[in-house]
Amino acid sequence: MDLTETNIIAFELGLAVSLVCSLLLVATTRWHGRFTLDATRGVQKFHSVPTPRIGGLAIMLGLIFACVVASDAQQALLAPLLCAAAPAFLFGIAEDLTRRVSIGARLVATMASGVACWALTGVSIAHTGVNLLDAALTWLPLSVLFTAFAVGGVANAVNIIDGFNGLASGTVVIGLIAVGMIAVDCGDAELARTCFIVSAVTVGFFLVNFPYGKLFLGDGGAYLLGFLLAWLSVTLVYRNPQVSSWAPLLACAYPTFETVFTIVRRLWCRRHPGQPDSCHLHSLVKIAVAGRYFRKFSAPLRNACVSPFSWVLAAVPAWIAVSFPQDPAALVQGTLASFGLYLGVYWYMTHAARARRRRATRPAVRSVDLSDVESETASLQA
Repeated sequence: MDLTETNIIAFELGLAVSLVCSLLLVATTRWHGRFTLDATRGVQKFHSVPTPRIGGLAIMLGLIFACVVASDAQQALLAPLLCAAAPAFLFGIAEDLTRRVSIGARLVATMASGVACWALTGVSIAHTGVNLLDAALTWLPLSVLFTAFAVGGVANAVNIIDGFNGLASGTVVIGLIAVGMIAVDCGDAELARTCFIVSAVTVGFFLVNFPYGKLFLGDGGAYLLGFLLAWLSVTLVYRNPQVSSWAPLLACAYPTFETVFTIVRRLWCRRHPGQPDSCHLHSLVKIAVAGRYFRKFSAPLRNACVSPFSWVLAAVPAWIAVSFPQDPAALVQGTLASFGLYLGVYWYMTHAARARRRRATRPAVRSVDLSDVESETASLQA
């Protein structure tokens, strides 16, 4: 697909609106800060300055403007997605503003967005490559529920990894580009353009969020981007049956791995799966790598240093998906290898973080900055 054949105005306008709105949200913090500022205290809080957490508004506005100027074919794909994303986005924004929306309510909202998108587009998961499951998915209600659960799971997974400057938005861009490149390979130009438009709009926010963290994605933005990534992945397989279902799974692999492993880890430790802690992989990277090797940087830059390490874990499975989109055997092996890489890195970071804490608590090395270690590793002692 030649980029000159795309609706370049949609790319440019979407990115510009997202960027300008992000800058305006930062500039007007004194007027909305009492409702939008994210606190600096909490087990998963690593920033030192209260920061607006409504970056999802800028992304949604950018997508709306991009949709308005896009071609008719592009609007036919993008408009239903934005309409269906409303429950997930609005419940996320409500949590950003009130801090009172339960995890269960937000999960139901993301699943409701999945059902709404099926109602608007007729798209659902019907083929997974698992014969028994595929036979069950021939029953439409089960197919719709399975699709809604998968989409809601990815949306919540993106919210889980949203912990450091540029981490979630950069990971979503990697996934969208992978899905778009697979669509290009299949000759599905309209779907590819939709992926790239969403990527461009996300980059507009990313430029304000990374590296200094002037604006956060928030739950609304995380759910919105996670939903769009998940549904475009479902649409890829629906419109191009020759593509294995394992390919979009790999495009979304890093947040999916993080979520599955987090649930298993918390259940193993006899904790509630929804209970927040500081044992996510990105939290361990902050302690073991950024907190040790980049401690002379300012706090925002130390936080930003975490993201590139996580982007690598997202890019490796995404590259496998783009390389073998129609080869289920290679994709299954790639999934296992990618998960093995994730577990290996997690194991290494866990031990490195514990070693750093031991060094930091010794009287002879009190010069190490304990502020980065104490609050971030309390749960590592378990």
